[in-house]
Amino acid sequence: MTTQTSKLGQRDLATVWHPCTQMKDHESLPMLLVKKARGVWLEDFDGNRYLDAISSWWVNIFGHCNERISQAISRQLQELDHVLLAGCSHEPVIRLSEQLVDIMPASLTRCFYADNGSSAIEVAIKMSFHYWRNRGRERKTRFVNLSNSYHGETLGALSMGDVALFRETYEPLLLDTITVPSPDSFHSEPGESAQEYAIRMFSHMEAVLQEHHEEVCAVIVEPLVQCAGGMRMYSPKYLSLLREACDKYGVHLIADEIAVGFGRTGTMFACEQAGIAPDFMCLSKALTGGYLPMSAVLTTDPVYEAFYDEYETLNAFMHSHSYTGSALGCAAALATLEIFKEENVIEANRKLSREFAEQCERFRDHPNVAEVRQCGMIVAIELVKDKASREPFPWQQRRGLQVYRYALQHGVLLRPMANVVYFMPPYVITKEEIRMLVDVAERGIELAVKSEG
Repeated sequence: MTTQTSKLGQRDLATVWHPCTQMKDHESLPMLLVKKARGVWLEDFDGNRYLDAISSWWVNIFGHCNERISQAISRQLQELDHVLLAGCSHEPVIRLSEQLVDIMPASLTRCFYADNGSSAIEVAIKMSFHYWRNRGRERKTRFVNLSNSYHGETLGALSMGDVALFRETYEPLLLDTITVPSPDSFHSEPGESAQEYAIRMFSHMEAVLQEHHEEVCAVIVEPLVQCAGGMRMYSPKYLSLLREACDKYGVHLIADEIAVGFGRTGTMFACEQAGIAPDFMCLSKALTGGYLPMSAVLTTDPVYEAFYDEYETLNAFMHSHSYTGSALGCAAALATLEIFKEENVIEANRKLSREFAEQCERFRDHPNVAEVRQCGMIVAIELVKDKASREPFPWQQRRGLQVYRYALQHGVLLRPMANVVYFMPPYVITKEEIRMLVDVAERGIELAVKSEG
């Protein structure tokens, strides 16, 4: 480590409080100080390179410093940086809204913008609640979620989630949600398909909606993959059953596609695999190609019309963020959508997904791997103490952290979640880089599972 790197690290620890981090860890765990990035590679101040295997928290899909997105932002910066979206508008936000509507199911026709994923969830749950209130259904005040779900960390969004690590401390501050067992196929019986398990588990959702639909505004789900819950995956059949039930019982469906949208699961949006349209679709992360914080909530004309009234009724949706519809964010998002349209990204991803599948076959018979699961460009390897019983390693042993340390020493940035090692790289990764990534992960896993803990 050079003197410059050491001094930067000291300056950082003197002033910066990092997210999702026990800062005391950095007494012994060196910070990765990134100087520049290009494509899938990050470079530190000592000239070392690291493959960004997690797309910098799942946001960067077309590589760091993508020339096309960078130029689009630069051009926009010469014309308009930002203007409030209340009483004003601009061409980039109009074009982006038109293009988002074009790639959505036909029923999703209205775009409301916010600053980040959690904010998008806040918009959707407030909008759903307010819709029912405007329609005279004031008993509808509650939401239904899935166990092991995650929807963000502002208080409303946190209320919608069920990952204890994030939620437990703040429980007294949160909304009273109804939690239904997840259709996560990790828990299926031997010989039971993911679809069969999803159908069986849907009985819990059906029962809750039948009993509580008069007081429920919406059901919120992460379609196909519960990302922060350990990359747990489930069958699209659950979504199609859920859409039917929401229609039957008069309840909204909120699809949180913040992490899984924009090609991550093998289709542009995960809901496509179930052939359904939600009442609200929340987007962020990859929306701007990983460049700028921005989110959007897509909803229907009936929802929009419930707020469209004379001012004196006070039915308007009074929700705002300072940077709503940022012109720079819109420019980045428009460039991102252009890349999808012109470069056949989804088909290219399918080839990369097959390479991941082939490379990760090596883990399936590993005595400390309970499951290798994949949904498009998301791959997860679940480490356990015992394969037969699926007994997990004690979380206090931090086996995933050992994988992280090893990988970083060998040119790969991984960020395992407890005992789940996962890959979620930018789409510009090559087959050779996939092989290098999986090789490093394999050696890191071997080291971690054999250590004394």
